[in-house]
Order: sequence, then C-alpha cells, then structure tokens
Amino acid sequence: MSRPLGWFRVLVVSLVLAAAAFLAGAQQNTVKIGAILAVTGPASNLGAPEAKTLQMLVDQVNGAGGLLGRKVQLVLKDSGASPEKAISFARQLIEEEEVLAILGPSTSGESLKIKDVCQEGQTILLSCAAAEAIVNPVMKWVFKTPQNDAFATLWIYRYLKERGLTRIGVVASNTGFGNGGKAQLEKYAPENGIQILIAEVYDKEATDLTSVLTKLKAREVQAVVNWSIEPAQSLVAKNLRQLGMQVPLLQSHGFGNIRYVEAAGQAAEGIVFPCGRLLVADVLPDGHPQKALLLDYKKKYEAQFGEEVSTFGGHAYDAFTILAEAVRRAGSTDPARVRDAIEGLKGFAGTAGIFNFSPADHNGLDMGSFEMLTVKGGKFVLLKP
Repeated sequence: MSRPLGWFRVLVVSLVLAAAAFLAGAQQNTVKIGAILAVTGPASNLGAPEAKTLQMLVDQVNGAGGLLGRKVQLVLKDSGASPEKAISFARQLIEEEEVLAILGPSTSGESLKIKDVCQEGQTILLSCAAAEAIVNPVMKWVFKTPQNDAFATLWIYRYLKERGLTRIGVVASNTGFGNGGKAQLEKYAPENGIQILIAEVYDKEATDLTSVLTKLKAREVQAVVNWSIEPAQSLVAKNLRQLGMQVPLLQSHGFGNIRYVEAAGQAAEGIVFPCGRLLVADVLPDGHPQKALLLDYKKKYEAQFGEEVSTFGGHAYDAFTILAEAVRRAGSTDPARVRDAIEGLKGFAGTAGIFNFSPADHNGLDMGSFEMLTVKGGKFVLLKP
C-alpha cells in the first residue's frame, strides 16, 4: 500500500509544480495594469464610462498583439468613490497583484488619499481626477490626466470679466474636487478683479440646495459658479431657476457628462463651463492635432456602448494610452523605465489636450487644453465669442 501511495504523492507534487510553472510563465507573458474607479455610487457618472473605456482599449490592444507582444490584463476595482476603499484597493494592487501601474481613481478625494501609497510602493499612478493638489507638489510616481482646476478657474474668470460680471457667489461640494476648486476660485479672484460675495459648501449627497442658493440670492450676486462632480450639481441649476434667479450659472470642468444636462432639464440651458474638446470634436478644424483621435474614440465608444462619450471616459483613455506609449518607448515593463518615459513624453495628443510632461510638471497640460462650452437645446456646443 505504501508504494502506490508514494507514487501518488510524487504525481501530486509534480502536478502542483507544473501548474505553478505554468502560472508563472503566464504572468511573465502579461502586462498587469490596475484600475480603481467609481463604477457605482455617487460618482458613477465618472467611473462607469472610465471602466468601459479601459476595457475597450485593453481589448483593442490585445487584439492587435498586446504591448511588446504581451497581453494586457486589467485588474479593475470598484471603489464606489470611497477613499477608504481606494486605499485598501491600492495596497492590494501593489502588494498582491504587483501591477505595473494604477489608473484612476475617478475622484480627487480618492486620488489624494492613495498618492502616498503609490509613492511609497514605487508604483505609477495615472489619476483620472482633476484637483491640482494631486500633482502639486510633484511626487515622483504620481501623474494625472485631467486639466488643472487652476486653468478652469482662469477661463471662468476671463468669461466673467469680458461681460462685466465681477460680483459672484460660489458653491461647491464637500469633496476633494469641490474643496480644491473653491480654493482656486478664492486664490485667483483678487488678481482678476473678481469679488466673491459669498462662498458656500454643500453636502455631496444633498437632494435640495434651495437653502444654500437663497443665501446667494440675498447677496444679489451677478453670477453663480458651482464646483462639483456629483449629481447635486444638476440641483444647483434647477434650484437656482426655481428661486427665480436669472443670473448666469457657470460650472467647473466636472460638468462634462450629458447626463448632468439631462438631470437638470430645461434649467441646464445656457450653463457655461470650460472643458476639453472631446464634446465638440466634430466642429474642430480638420488640421487640429486632436481631431482624428477624438472622433475615433467617440465613434468606437458610442458604437460599442450605445451612449454618448464623456470627458470622464476621456480621462481614462488618456491614462491608458499614455501608459501604453511609455511602455513602447521604454521597450520594457520595468516600472522605473516606464515612469521615466511618461515624464519625458512630449507633444502627445490625448482627449484632454496635448501632453508635455516634465520633471516639474506631472500633468503636462496648459491653458490651451480648454474651450468654453455651453448648453443649447439640451446639447453641448462650443461657446461662440
């Protein structure tokens, strides 16, 4: 009885070793990329199109032979916009999954929470969130793809000054993005001749903002600027009109999803906001360096998912394509070499603009990455001068 049992044990050990060797070989033949996105929850208008975009791009790259001849494996974690979950997922992706990079998170609050984790783990972070504090001050392993909120602030103030609107009210959500935007609005107001008569912060899960906006109405502001990404930003538009306030409403670049317009209904008409060119790609001149890629992404995304493209999906598009280009230029998946390649990327066309990274700039975009858009007939259109 002992001899057959011994052979059986040898067979089991051999099978286990063979399986381990097979798995190790399979891992060596893949490029593992992590993603932390708010696919569900209050920021799903950001995370859902980002997740769809990443899966679409991974399928395209793998269908074309992969990166450096290796298949891409996407390890996606749904944070539900929770900073606590984002921290846990970041550690898991770095320590257990050993990913080359993390794409996302979707929100600024999450990104601000995990950037130290990525820095300590020497893992590339390509955030899909906009707050300037994500990359300022610069951290070696941390990058982001959306335009800086300082640039959005300056575009908004330029619009207001051109129309003689200098006495404004500000409302913002109590999130990393909202707080960051409010800080930028307050920082640049004096030098731009803008007087913020009142600035209010509201809960990101608010279902009615009448009481907040009533305070602005009492101050007789000439315009209202809202800074948020949550569905509550649609409430600003509706409650503003319900109060009979006919002053201009300006939104941040976090307004770039048509679902916010649909939620606000008629109250969204006339909203003005700075945004990348993805939403108005069809009206760009034929020689524009972004036009071809914007139209290609828009066509493929809308055909596959049956919904309009959004700037948020575009942020994920940029994160993935920047990483893929860096891998190709590095000729390697060594994290340090890929990181260096990202930092040296110049003149790279993305959905948010033309990226020019440097050791001093881990966003790589400038003021020229924005256009001013407005809502007309329930659609986003380029604001005419």
